[in-house]
Amino acid sequence: MATEIEAWTTGPQNDGVFSFEQELNEDGPYGSEDLNELEVNGNWTPQEKALHEARLKAKAKRRLRKSSSRDSTRESLSESVSGEPSTDPHSPKGKNAVNDRKSRTGKGRGLPKKGGAGGKGVWGAAGMVYEVEEPDSKDPNYDEFAQGDTVYATVVPELDEKELEKTINPIVQEYFEHGDTKEVEMLLKELNLGHHRYEFSSLAVSLSLEGKASHRELTSRLLSDLSGNLLSEDDMKRAFDKILKELPDLILDTPEAPQMLGQFIARAIADHALPMSFLDCYKGKVDCDHARAALDRASVLLSMKSGIMRLDNVWGVGGGQRPVKHLIKEMNLLLKEYLVSGELSEAEHCLRDLEVPHFHHELVYEAVIMVLESTGNTALQMMVKLLKAFWQTGLITLDQMNRGFQRVYDELPEISLDVPHAHTIMETFVDLCFQESVITKQLRDSCPTRGRKRFVSEGDGGIVKS
Repeated sequence: MATEIEAWTTGPQNDGVFSFEQELNEDGPYGSEDLNELEVNGNWTPQEKALHEARLKAKAKRRLRKSSSRDSTRESLSESVSGEPSTDPHSPKGKNAVNDRKSRTGKGRGLPKKGGAGGKGVWGAAGMVYEVEEPDSKDPNYDEFAQGDTVYATVVPELDEKELEKTINPIVQEYFEHGDTKEVEMLLKELNLGHHRYEFSSLAVSLSLEGKASHRELTSRLLSDLSGNLLSEDDMKRAFDKILKELPDLILDTPEAPQMLGQFIARAIADHALPMSFLDCYKGKVDCDHARAALDRASVLLSMKSGIMRLDNVWGVGGGQRPVKHLIKEMNLLLKEYLVSGELSEAEHCLRDLEVPHFHHELVYEAVIMVLESTGNTALQMMVKLLKAFWQTGLITLDQMNRGFQRVYDELPEISLDVPHAHTIMETFVDLCFQESVITKQLRDSCPTRGRKRFVSEGDGGIVKS
């Protein structure tokens, strides 16, 4: 007995601790019956007692492992009996019990790893709420078409100075024809003027200086309607400042540009497109004589009594918008001044300024009436000369000429009541106009003639009636 114990004490050791690996799997040199006999006899040594306790702990652990594996096998069998699907206990998935997060080593509290939030295919612990993540366009898996409705915005490039002038000129010229400010505003909104926005006003004013009075009136209305919507006060100030600097060049084509620009500035201030302090900024700071003349003109118009109220008609009323009585009065005045001065160029200029080409038949009518009511041949010869000049320049068309003469033909019976020799004068005037190629042969032949009074009836033998 002592020899066996001495052999056991002299066995291999690891780091001063006895190795019990073989004792965990085998009973060692002493069987269970021998140890029980030694325990009964009371012949335990301290080393034997420590060895015995270690073996008991190892057996307890082995029993715990076996019992846990039996329990899992029973659960799988019970699931198969109840009809629920189960995994094969001999397969790798069945052995590992994928959905079971309990420890297999017998250590720990038997709770799921990381509170149920760990492991492959797990999105987190129960009750965890994730915030909505915005898709990243730089993500390799980013799908543009899977992001819902895509809104595409039209990007309009900014116009440079050359393209701006080419684009604005047709818009302004077309506006002079229709006079609709809303259409111009809609077209400008489609353009990207950028920091060149103020140049629209300067281009519009420059074009109107070369046009008619009605064009300048339309330009003033356009600037008034666009101010505050598309054009600010700063844009208007920059535009007129640019025109003042360009006056030396504008005066070459339009000698009256300084006076016209002064009227534009006064009208813009009256329409609240320019601030009242605009003129004060240039006092004592202008070296150009033309710019000084324009500013003086604006200052005079604004300083007049009720000047701001009268500036609405600073350009006059547009041709087609004038009342008919006013146009008739203007044409009569034009003809009377021509009979006094005899200047064809001045008469032509005044007629063009009226801007009523559709109403030129009234001028023809008034000219013929003046011939019928005049005495002597001077007015007749001068009116033939005037109508011939207007006909050759195309200022009066064939249709307007025919309408004017036809109106006189229709009213000739009534005119003859006041002018007894109206028919004779009319025939003479028509013949002269035909000789000068002012009217057509058809129009000459349609001139009415007074019927001849018969003093001797046919069949009376030439006897004069008493």
